[in-house]
Amino acid sequence: MADKETSSKDYKAENIKVLEGLEGVRLRPAMYIGSTSKAGLHHLVYEIVDNAVDEAMGGYCDLIEVSLNKDGSVTVTDNGRGIPVDMHPVYKRPAVEIAVTKLHAGGKFDKSSYKVSGGLHGVGISVVAALSKLMRVTIRKGGKIYKQEYKIGKPFSDLKVIGECEKKDTGTEVTFYPDETIFSTTKFEFSVLETRFREIAFLNKGVKITLKDDIGGKKEVFHYEGGLVEFVKWVNTNKDVLHKPVYFVKEEDKVMVECAVQYNGGYHENVLSFVNTINTVEGGTHVIGFKTALTRAINDYSNKNKLNKDENFTGEDVREGLTAIISVKVPEPQFEGQTKTKLGNNEVKGIVDSVTMNSLLMFFEENPTIARRIVDKAMEAQKARNAAKKAKELVRRKNAFSFGGLPGKLADCSSNKKEESELFIVEGDSAGGSGKMARNKEYQAILPIKGKILNVEKANAVKVLSNEEIANLITAIGTGITDQFDLERLRYGKLVIMTDADVDGAHIRTLLLTFFFRFIPKIIENGNLYIAVPPLYRVRRRGDHYVYSDEELKKIISKLGNNIDVQRFKGLGEMNADQLWETTMNPKTRMLKKVTIDDAALANETFSKLMGDDVEPRRQFIAERAHEAQIDI
Repeated sequence: MADKETSSKDYKAENIKVLEGLEGVRLRPAMYIGSTSKAGLHHLVYEIVDNAVDEAMGGYCDLIEVSLNKDGSVTVTDNGRGIPVDMHPVYKRPAVEIAVTKLHAGGKFDKSSYKVSGGLHGVGISVVAALSKLMRVTIRKGGKIYKQEYKIGKPFSDLKVIGECEKKDTGTEVTFYPDETIFSTTKFEFSVLETRFREIAFLNKGVKITLKDDIGGKKEVFHYEGGLVEFVKWVNTNKDVLHKPVYFVKEEDKVMVECAVQYNGGYHENVLSFVNTINTVEGGTHVIGFKTALTRAINDYSNKNKLNKDENFTGEDVREGLTAIISVKVPEPQFEGQTKTKLGNNEVKGIVDSVTMNSLLMFFEENPTIARRIVDKAMEAQKARNAAKKAKELVRRKNAFSFGGLPGKLADCSSNKKEESELFIVEGDSAGGSGKMARNKEYQAILPIKGKILNVEKANAVKVLSNEEIANLITAIGTGITDQFDLERLRYGKLVIMTDADVDGAHIRTLLLTFFFRFIPKIIENGNLYIAVPPLYRVRRRGDHYVYSDEELKKIISKLGNNIDVQRFKGLGEMNADQLWETTMNPKTRMLKKVTIDDAALANETFSKLMGDDVEPRRQFIAERAHEAQIDI
């Protein structure tokens, strides 16, 4: 780590550049933090932590501590250089006050302060201040301890010296109290923060992040000296891996490329990508460069050693069973869209391609046994792809005999407007019959499926495509899967999983979610997949009251008193058409849960545990969460 005392001389008030004043954050908070729900609340913590991470990427910080306090506030402490406290040359106020109270103010615009940074717009700490009823900033710098407080983005007090410290003891501590008039909830969840901080620690080897919950008494320390190598091992924890991780890191034209690659015996690809520690869930030029080089390198090695007598491998072939972490540090990243989820820099594609190609070929030459295993895995995938191609053709031919090429069981809607149409995926003929009678035929379609569909986590593409229920589902959706996926061909704006409110229904829902996550993840990423929420009970007294949880039932019983009739709905088929429409299908009265992927690595791990071959991780998962379960007798 760099000498902080020396480096801090280069980080002063003149390094803080101001683009514009703090306006409109409280009026339109979602523009800055995505939402005012749980996700937006946690984003406040990420903004402050990201500032500390930027110090870590510069080599000035190796310790970050986050505490969820009993009074509802959050404290983030780091041992970086400390926000500048000297007077700003233009604004004639302490630089920390300018950084906190003015939008687009910060050291990220001054490349002598930060070579690379996750915070690009300088909105982080100022947005947190604007959306907090109180923020306290304490800075250790130059042998003194400084403190200033702010209320809803405005200074509540001047910057004051409150004590002394050793000159080598530097850093920043930020405590903030989220404004409950802005957020729908101000309760922070340990597990949500835990996921992000683990990721950050993997991506910045050597940096220690401590997360402490003073309310729940939990504490976790994330510290990985192995960095991406440990990350790829962690992602593959419950999988049968084929070799030790392939790791390489290289800087080219001021872009740092770091990758870890490890194949497993499964059938699914899992590529996680990051730019300046930001999770680019939509990929981008760095991912394109990596995938192109991976395909070319494996083909080059295979052809040179005469290992594959058939045609060259496709990208799909070489990525079956692949787990890869790609992390790039880019001085001037250009992201597509405001969400920072897709990298757009064209020059990064060529750099990642070059670094990956050279590094993989060198590794293959030095590790021929591992190289052969990877080629063999690609050959198996190639054979399966050719077999799957034949299976797809059979599916197409079979569907051509049904009306319009659609499954016979599908009760389609009459509207051709994709954005307003809905497909309900319903378990069983009984529920399917109720759904067909209950629906609005103009814009609601019903596809009944038979029982528990195939668990795609344990099956290859041939078996998946040969399954009648899955083939019907793919055909009804219309987009195709894997390499043939085309979002433009999606036939319905909403795909709604509608299963019974019991254990079997939950299992079928999980099987369907596994299929979407593994074969059509872009449906989830695009926000088209939903889960219907049927009622658990009907309470009858002076009319019908539909109840969706046990907690709600307790409240309504205490409100209505005795002589009431309570009916427990075990299945959708138990409801008549009017009840099903009113409670579960009517857009004006129903509840739908939107399916999202907040963290691809965690989602991958969870599906592997719950749906994979290994029993022990599944047993542990259930045991750890048994206290959260509700027993329904």
